[in-house]
Amino acid sequence: MFRPTGFADLRGRRVGVFGFGVEGRATVARLRDVADLVVVDDRDGLGAPVLVTSQGGFDALATCDVVLKSPGIARRRADVLELEARGVTVTSALNLWLADAPRDRVVAVTGTKGKSTTTTLIEFAFRSLGQRARALGNLGQPPYDPAVEIGDEWLVLEVSSFQSVDVTHAPAFVVVTSLGEDHLDWHGSLEQYHDDKLTLTRADGAHVTFVADGPTPRANHARIGGEIRWIDDAEPALARDLGLLGAHNARNVALALHVVAVATGHPRDVVRDAMRANATNYVSLAGRLTLIHVLHTPEGAVRFVDDGLATAPLPTLAALDVFDDEPLALIAGGFDRGVDYAPLANALRARPSETHVVTMGPAGERLGALVAARHATTMDEAVTLARGALPRGGVVLFSPAAPSFDRYANWEERSRDFARAARDAG
Repeated sequence: MFRPTGFADLRGRRVGVFGFGVEGRATVARLRDVADLVVVDDRDGLGAPVLVTSQGGFDALATCDVVLKSPGIARRRADVLELEARGVTVTSALNLWLADAPRDRVVAVTGTKGKSTTTTLIEFAFRSLGQRARALGNLGQPPYDPAVEIGDEWLVLEVSSFQSVDVTHAPAFVVVTSLGEDHLDWHGSLEQYHDDKLTLTRADGAHVTFVADGPTPRANHARIGGEIRWIDDAEPALARDLGLLGAHNARNVALALHVVAVATGHPRDVVRDAMRANATNYVSLAGRLTLIHVLHTPEGAVRFVDDGLATAPLPTLAALDVFDDEPLALIAGGFDRGVDYAPLANALRARPSETHVVTMGPAGERLGALVAARHATTMDEAVTLARGALPRGGVVLFSPAAPSFDRYANWEERSRDFARAARDAG
């Protein structure tokens, strides 16, 4: 069986590109003049040269020397397993890029929650020290896109569990921000999700693995590879300077500080001082506890907060803690991927302050079966119900704890819709 160790091994080979989204398009651009390409996607209507999986696309993939699978294609799908049974190597473009990459200058960040924010914080910490850095991967362009010119900068990659499972080459620095429950429809079980998420830490090559300490990561200690550094401190003052809310963000800041200190050889105090001195230049992510509108009324102010990147219960639980002492109306729900909403329901019932829940989509229906809630069929209806539940003011928190795919193309589109509806509320 042909097993490539990098992109150079694909020259003159018949290569399948399975999935023609952002990653697939970047892969095709990288290999267009190098390999004999077969491009396949589950969706119809994409046009030439894309074949449809169920309309001859799978048979075409079976003729390839290697298939580069996009993250959206589940690792244990029957057709993926059948390709491997026929002797076709199935891997990913990210894995091949990591084999070729300047690994000593690459930081890969994964985790159930916090990976996007931590990725931006690591990039910011490098830049605060006067060093060149860029965020790539899920947060930016695929690093193997030929439009990305790699120089001597630090490369900070956000890596999802979908991507981690295919990685066999580790960069010099790996970060695990948290470990909860997510994507069970893709991984099959919570145990498999944890194992797949941590595959990145067990990949070949000497590397330091920074892990945010906690009960679940400790329980999965045997699954974590590399030289493990448990990070159990927080940086609340620096987080406030950076405009970040919540204890979880104080821990994300501490993670970034530790990683960059080790990577650059600077003392943590030096990194901290540099980040603080440049704090006004830090731009937090949209959709991560972002205040997008304030409605002033004679009875009190209603703040509308967008936490649309919270596509699993764990980040929504963290968001609830931020507003623990304020009246709150939570808008949650979306595409149902089978996660357990009991912990979120328990937290909502246990809140000491006035709490209302508005649900949306199939996941919202499951959450609503566990806690008193009103169900909305549109974002406008959800915002109207949430606003109406807070006549004396409070926080309308959009923290869906579910993906967007039941109604929206992605989380950005859903967050934009929430922001529009919030501003239309008055």
